[in-house]
Amino acid sequence: MKPTIRFLSSVIAVLLAASGVGAAGALPASAVTRSPVNTYVALGDSYAAGQGGGGYANACLQSPNGYPALLDAVKGTNLLRNVSCSGATTLDVTATQQSVLNRGTTMVTLTVGGNDLNVAGIAAACVSPDAVACGNAISTAGALLNSGVLAGRLAATYAQVAVAAPNARVVVTGYPLLFAPSADPRITQLNVATTLLNQTIHGVVAQTQTTSPNVRIVYVDVSAAFAGHAIGDLVSWVNFAGPDAFHPTPAGYQAYAAAIQAVL
Repeated sequence: MKPTIRFLSSVIAVLLAASGVGAAGALPASAVTRSPVNTYVALGDSYAAGQGGGGYANACLQSPNGYPALLDAVKGTNLLRNVSCSGATTLDVTATQQSVLNRGTTMVTLTVGGNDLNVAGIAAACVSPDAVACGNAISTAGALLNSGVLAGRLAATYAQVAVAAPNARVVVTGYPLLFAPSADPRITQLNVATTLLNQTIHGVVAQTQTTSPNVRIVYVDVSAAFAGHAIGDLVSWVNFAGPDAFHPTPAGYQAYAAAIQAVL
């Protein structure tokens, strides 16, 4: 090789090395595109905590089989805080849970509203022999739904979450129908009440999307995922008896996680 050519080759090699481009044309590490990581906070009630999943970590009945933990295992999602708690209402979310949110939060999940209506209490009443107690419980819940009281609570909750985490995508979930279709009118009434609850939640999310387009909020319906796996079906994903009655099993929470992951 001539001295001039050898010199130019050396200069080119130095320049390529300094720019981080190797002989194979590899990009420098800083130029490699990485998928963004969701900085995730879980809010909500027993369904958010994972009651029914077992192996509880604390008094809030947070389970390693609950959907927040399952989502945390998904690549690109980092569960920073899980403040969901069994028994939480919309007021509990705004008063005690949302304080952990900040501008760095990029993903929030929220399941809430069932305790405002005492859904578990209604279910217990409706599987008892006391038809009057079932009817009264459903009537009380229906009053909160029909009056718009629950819708107002949900709207306020979503608004406060959006203010506390302005850069987050807020994923709001509904609830599964607890029982398989039945000729028992009490079971039918209970499933209808759950459907109305889900419609209310979905409606408030849709209204928020319309009136506050800067709020990135989405509703996830899980009723289809649980179809064929309710209490009374051959393979149920809902606990029927004991302290975890009317809450999903680990398989049910896997269905929740899959439904949420589908919208991310």
